[in-house]
Amino acid sequence: MADTLDKSNRSGIQVIARAADVLRALKLDQSGLSLGQISDIVALPRSTVQRIVGALQAERLVIADPSGRGFRLGPEVSALAEATRYNIVETCRLLLMELTQDTGETADLSVMRGAGMIFLDQVPGTHRLRTVSSVGEVFPLTTTANGKACLAMLEPAKAEQLIKDEWDRRGMEGDLVRFMGTLGLVRDIGLAFDLDQHTPGISAIGFAFRDYAGDVHAISVPVPTTRFEAIRPKVETALLNTSQHIVKLMAQA
Repeated sequence: MADTLDKSNRSGIQVIARAADVLRALKLDQSGLSLGQISDIVALPRSTVQRIVGALQAERLVIADPSGRGFRLGPEVSALAEATRYNIVETCRLLLMELTQDTGETADLSVMRGAGMIFLDQVPGTHRLRTVSSVGEVFPLTTTANGKACLAMLEPAKAEQLIKDEWDRRGMEGDLVRFMGTLGLVRDIGLAFDLDQHTPGISAIGFAFRDYAGDVHAISVPVPTTRFEAIRPKVETALLNTSQHIVKLMAQA
């Protein structure tokens, strides 16, 4: 009896692992994949993939692509991701408050989504002259501290593509080799900088991290440029301390 239960448990775990592999494959190519393409990616027989996809469809985790290009992630995945977003906001809220208390400046939480940074939460600074962004606002990647921090977390080829796409889309010219070198420095020191690049009169420092779902987030502190250099060392120290706390939190998740 015990052997039967052990085999059943192992079988159940294997099914979950295979279903997770299928979902990850669809995440990598959100334009849609055929059963044969999924089979090649996850190294499973097509018949096995078909059964898994059928079960995931029943739970709305996978849907047939309307254009006939196979299958893609379903609406239930988005709902789960949205729930994760709120968990991250709750998890980081206290850290943002502590950052603002330590520096007197505004503290932001954002997430990298596609080709931009979406602001999820903010604790306003205590100064009369302070920087404020709206939750839900989308900022670019290459001219912001949080965007650069997140780009530095990516594989170089992926980062390069996002950079070139943004420059083309915004009609910008840049030195890609030099910019990739800047991202290397971001990785070395753990902080990224925006020195009047995104908005004249506002500078910022930020760091990036991956949450327990693998999404890339950033915590940043924007400062009016008029007092940036005076408070820069304090903000850098506070952000590095916050980064260490985040690492510990994600390890426990």
